[in-house]
Amino acid sequence: MAAFDATARRGLLLVSPTFVYVLLLLAAPLATVFAFSFWTQDFLSIDYTVTLKNYQEAFSDPIYRTLLGRSLLIAGAVTTVTVILAFPIAYFVSFHVAPERKALWIFLITIPFWTSYLLRVFLWKVILGFNGVLNSSLIGVGLIDEPITLILYNANAVVITLAHAFAPFTILPIYVALERVDRSLLEAAQDLGETRVSTFFRVTLPLAMPGVIAAVLIVFIPTIGDYVTPRLVGGPDGLMIANMIQTQFLKLNNAPMGATLAVLSMCAVTLVSLVFLMLNRRYLKTS
Repeated sequence: MAAFDATARRGLLLVSPTFVYVLLLLAAPLATVFAFSFWTQDFLSIDYTVTLKNYQEAFSDPIYRTLLGRSLLIAGAVTTVTVILAFPIAYFVSFHVAPERKALWIFLITIPFWTSYLLRVFLWKVILGFNGVLNSSLIGVGLIDEPITLILYNANAVVITLAHAFAPFTILPIYVALERVDRSLLEAAQDLGETRVSTFFRVTLPLAMPGVIAAVLIVFIPTIGDYVTPRLVGGPDGLMIANMIQTQFLKLNNAPMGATLAVLSMCAVTLVSLVFLMLNRRYLKTS
């Protein structure tokens, strides 16, 4: 019993620094934001009386509902586009690149991390601009007569820019999951009469779903909270809920309303993520 207590105390001592770190840097800020959402603010003075006024305003004001809905749609579009484009790349590197060259491919995939996120956003702004690289090139080869206006200062520009920014985050977890797929299972499936396509959907894809799930969550969750890209390339029709949260905190001096919108955004992200996980579990059971 004494030895067990000593082991327990030693384990608790080892875990304590991590627990304190998580408590101070994760739990405490989230609890503070949650508490702020039930208060009110009049410029610099905060009224600590508990009230649901902020939530009532958030649900009743159409601008908040519009921004939150647009944010979910943009995040969903970015996640879908990124995963669909990233999976073939990860599959190619895992199954068709020689083992001695895979490290080089991973190195090339991570090159976008070398440049600043802001710099990449500004580069896309230059590429998609009215007189940008894309429009100038299309006009130069005669494919269009006038610049395309649907690719900048709207939701489309936000999706394109964020899809590029999060591409490496999507490719890497899918690649890791595909590397863990036992190749003998694929051979056994084909020996049993399965075609390459059916083998992919019934064996490869289900085994790679942990990587796909990780990629979806890695992209979807931070996309909701992005406010730099919508501000720079989104225009009025591309602004998201994070831009309104920033405005409430920094420009309108209404931290409680900003906290309320942040809490609602986190709840929406959690709900969507749980629905996705539930649908994925059902897919794995039927595959």
